[in-house]
Amino acid sequence: MNKQNSILILIILLVLFNNLSTFAQGIEGRWNITTSKGDQRFPSWLEVSHSGSKYLNGRFVAKDGSARPISRIYFNDNKMKFSIPPQWEQGEKDLEVEGELKNGTLVGTINYPNGDIINWVGVKAPALIKMKEPVWGVAKPLFNGKNLNGWQALGAENQWIVENGVLKSPKSGANLKTIKTFNDFKLHVEFRIPEGSNSGVYLRGRYEVQIEDGFGKSPSVINMGGVYGFIQPLVMAAKKAREWQSYDITLVGRVITVVLNGTTIIYKNEIPGITGGALDSNEADAGSIMFQGDHGPVEFRNIRIAVGK
Repeated sequence: MNKQNSILILIILLVLFNNLSTFAQGIEGRWNITTSKGDQRFPSWLEVSHSGSKYLNGRFVAKDGSARPISRIYFNDNKMKFSIPPQWEQGEKDLEVEGELKNGTLVGTINYPNGDIINWVGVKAPALIKMKEPVWGVAKPLFNGKNLNGWQALGAENQWIVENGVLKSPKSGANLKTIKTFNDFKLHVEFRIPEGSNSGVYLRGRYEVQIEDGFGKSPSVINMGGVYGFIQPLVMAAKKAREWQSYDITLVGRVITVVLNGTTIIYKNEIPGITGGALDSNEADAGSIMFQGDHGPVEFRNIRIAVGK
């Protein structure tokens, strides 16, 4: 290859790089979204990344369900659009998302398969990077074993009860959250579910660590121990249904370690964003510990938390 051809190739590469930088400027990254319809507000999440020199793809989390891949995001003149197949939404049509980048904020609409159209606003998600390990305080109980003091049911009807030192949701109903909120923490919780049931522990009310009847299953982002839709456990360490099991979960910023029944199944992995069913998308804020009660019976006991300083 002569010198003239080398210079020509370098110029082409620089042009492609500059085109990509200009094309993707402002839109790439993770977005915390709040959707609104009337007085209702729901959290959502979007990730935009480039694929090659002129295409964008990503992932999307609606108010429910897991992160869904976006094969292509169209972006031109600060306007964005994409479509993805329905997941839990009613209807056969794709879910269609449109937005516009205005002064660093994304503003747009979501057209649901059933014809509902809702508005949304997105802001760039915080990095939540912590440069050193917190100094951990003494672990304190979140549940007194006697009543629901310190907890709040999120629903018209509260099915949660306390019996013999155990916090129980005997049937599907409301979720349950702590009144106190937390930033970095180490959480210990013991739980038990019957065959086929499903629950979850929401960290800061935003990131669900899955609880389900996972004995004998392969590790998955939606099975026992997964950060729902995002992080797959290294191994499946679930016990059989109706046996007491335990989580020891450390969350620092958005970095998580999960120990299930004494086995480390996730080690210092980054949670990209909120999972479906989150309380909000305000990732920079402290948040509650929330137990999922709308997917089936579940029991909890020995709930303790140590807060980082």
